[in-house]
Amino acid sequence: MTTQTQHGASARQAAVHSIDHYALMVPDLPLARHFHEAFGLTVEDEGHGLALRARDGHVSARLHAGPRKALAYLSFNCYAGDLAAIRAQLEQAGVATAAGVPHATAEGIWFHDADGNLIQVKAGPKITPDAKSPLDDIHVQADARGARFRSQVAQVRPRRLSHVLLFTPDVSRALAFYEKTLGLRLSDRSGDGIAFTHAPHGCDHHLVAFARSSARGWHHSAWDVASIDQVGQGAAQMAAAGYTRGWGTGRHVLGSNFFHYVRDPWGSYCEYSADIDYISAEHGWPSGDFPPEDSLYQWGPDVPPDFIHNTEA
Repeated sequence: MTTQTQHGASARQAAVHSIDHYALMVPDLPLARHFHEAFGLTVEDEGHGLALRARDGHVSARLHAGPRKALAYLSFNCYAGDLAAIRAQLEQAGVATAAGVPHATAEGIWFHDADGNLIQVKAGPKITPDAKSPLDDIHVQADARGARFRSQVAQVRPRRLSHVLLFTPDVSRALAFYEKTLGLRLSDRSGDGIAFTHAPHGCDHHLVAFARSSARGWHHSAWDVASIDQVGQGAAQMAAAGYTRGWGTGRHVLGSNFFHYVRDPWGSYCEYSADIDYISAEHGWPSGDFPPEDSLYQWGPDVPPDFIHNTEA
């Protein structure tokens, strides 16, 4: 399908460019506020729920009260000129619009993906960066002190939402669905165990990732910070707040980012992420299929046994 966007006219599939926000159901909103404020996000009351902002000021997540933790919906933005084309792609794939479902509004297109997750696509601003996010220079020359004293370390506050990871019973089916309907492209994968996708308008190595499980579910959201120092400092501030369970600090292979995952009270995770690979607009990224030992992390502690446990299964 041919469409005109801010990146010029090109014969290509229409595609989303950003995650506008995700929305989760959680059983304890005051506890959710405590966790996310400790993580470094701004938490605001919004109706009967909460809105989460990183330093970019955008509402990147919403939390609603529910009997258990689960994804309420995932909202994507596209260019206004692509919305009709994406609607046509959904129709061609036989995807019906969702009507009369909780959380759905009149804005954009609402539908369920191949796993039954509620999805919104709407025309909206590009939240994903247009170039690789810069890093703070934490190195010093000889004869200078390189590290701040612990008492001088400020609270880590993530710059922006980077990506999300969903559990799915069928990684290949999820990949095919999001490629055909929303134009996301495969970045890399490890067989049918895990796969990473990016948007073609300039995007981090992954915008949405999929990991195999017996059921759909929410695994984590990842938030960009400015250095590996901030990854470690974030881990320390969460431990001081009582959130000691998680995985890290380490470095991923696919995506290359430094990471530390902090387990939330419901068995999913928020990730501090720094220096993730970036795929420029319309760049032909050489996606690969890698064995498990080359797909998860280059260095770091052993993976905890419950890290890939889907509490929603």
